[in-house]
Amino acid sequence: MDLNKYQGLIAEIYLKKDSKRGVHKTFNWLIEEIGELSRAVRKGNKEKIQEEFADCLAWLLSVASILDIDAEESMDKYRKGCPKCHATPCECKE
Repeated sequence: MDLNKYQGLIAEIYLKKDSKRGVHKTFNWLIEEIGELSRAVRKGNKEKIQEEFADCLAWLLSVASILDIDAEESMDKYRKGCPKCHATPCECKE
Protein backbone atom coordinates (compact mmCIF):
# COMPACT_ATOMS: atom_id res chain seq x y z
CA MET A 1 0.00 0.00 0.00
CA ASP A 2 1.36 3.47 -0.79
CA LEU A 3 1.49 6.39 1.64
CA ASN A 4 -1.67 8.04 0.24
CA LYS A 5 -3.65 4.85 0.77
CA TYR A 6 -2.42 4.60 4.36
CA GLN A 7 -3.31 8.26 4.91
CA GLY A 8 -6.79 7.56 3.51
CA LEU A 9 -7.18 4.49 5.71
CA ILE A 10 -6.16 6.37 8.87
CA ALA A 11 -8.51 9.22 7.90
CA GLU A 12 -11.34 6.77 7.39
CA ILE A 13 -10.73 5.25 10.81
CA TYR A 14 -9.88 8.35 12.88
CA LEU A 15 -10.36 11.69 11.06
CA LYS A 16 -13.79 12.44 12.50
CA LYS A 17 -12.61 11.80 16.07
CA ASP A 18 -9.23 13.52 15.60
CA SER A 19 -10.79 16.56 13.90
CA LYS A 20 -13.20 16.93 16.81
CA ARG A 21 -10.23 16.72 19.23
CA GLY A 22 -8.41 19.39 17.20
CA VAL A 23 -4.99 19.61 15.64
CA HIS A 24 -3.14 20.70 18.79
CA LYS A 25 -4.41 17.86 20.98
CA THR A 26 -3.96 15.35 18.15
CA PHE A 27 -0.40 16.60 17.67
CA ASN A 28 0.19 16.11 21.41
CA TRP A 29 -0.85 12.46 21.00
CA LEU A 30 1.75 12.15 18.23
CA ILE A 31 4.43 13.53 20.54
CA GLU A 32 3.39 11.07 23.26
CA GLU A 33 3.69 8.20 20.77
CA ILE A 34 7.16 9.42 19.78
CA GLY A 35 8.11 9.16 23.46
CA GLU A 36 6.85 5.58 23.50
CA LEU A 37 8.91 4.85 20.37
CA SER A 38 11.95 6.36 22.05
CA ARG A 39 11.54 4.06 25.07
CA ALA A 40 11.13 1.03 22.78
CA VAL A 41 14.31 1.95 20.86
CA ARG A 42 16.26 2.32 24.11
CA LYS A 43 15.09 -1.13 25.22
CA GLY A 44 15.91 -2.64 21.80
CA ASN A 45 12.70 -4.66 21.50
CA LYS A 46 12.20 -4.84 17.73
CA GLU A 47 8.56 -5.99 17.96
CA LYS A 48 7.68 -3.06 20.27
CA ILE A 49 9.70 -0.65 18.10
CA GLN A 50 7.71 -1.72 15.03
CA GLU A 51 4.42 -1.33 16.91
CA GLU A 52 5.30 2.16 18.17
CA PHE A 53 6.64 3.18 14.74
CA ALA A 54 3.25 2.29 13.23
CA ASP A 55 1.47 4.31 15.93
CA CYS A 56 3.71 7.34 15.27
CA LEU A 57 3.11 7.13 11.53
CA ALA A 58 -0.65 6.79 12.04
CA TRP A 59 -0.79 9.87 14.29
CA LEU A 60 1.42 11.84 11.87
CA LEU A 61 -0.86 10.94 8.97
CA SER A 62 -3.86 11.97 11.04
CA VAL A 63 -2.30 15.36 11.78
CA ALA A 64 -1.59 15.73 8.07
CA SER A 65 -5.21 14.98 7.20
CA ILE A 66 -6.54 17.47 9.74
CA LEU A 67 -4.27 20.11 8.17
CA ASP A 68 -5.23 19.03 4.63
CA ILE A 69 -1.64 17.99 3.84
CA ASP A 70 -0.99 15.25 1.28
CA ALA A 71 1.73 13.21 2.98
CA GLU A 72 2.95 11.58 -0.22
CA GLU A 73 3.17 14.93 -2.02
CA SER A 74 5.11 16.31 0.95
CA MET A 75 7.74 13.61 0.43
CA ASP A 76 8.49 15.03 -3.06
CA LYS A 77 11.03 17.12 -1.18
CA TYR A 78 13.26 14.01 -1.07
CA ARG A 79 12.66 12.49 -4.53
CA LYS A 80 15.89 13.91 -5.94
CA GLY A 81 17.98 13.03 -2.90
CA CYS A 82 19.08 15.27 -0.07
CA PRO A 83 17.20 18.60 -0.31
CA LYS A 84 20.43 20.49 0.53
CA CYS A 85 23.21 18.75 -1.42
CA HIS A 86 20.94 16.84 -3.84
CA ALA A 87 23.07 13.71 -3.45
CA THR A 88 22.02 10.15 -2.66
CA PRO A 89 23.37 9.25 -0.20
CA CYS A 90 23.62 12.67 1.42
CA GLU A 91 27.09 14.27 1.21
CA CYS A 92 26.41 17.23 3.50
CA LYS A 93 29.07 17.95 6.11
CA GLU A 94 27.92 16.97 9.62
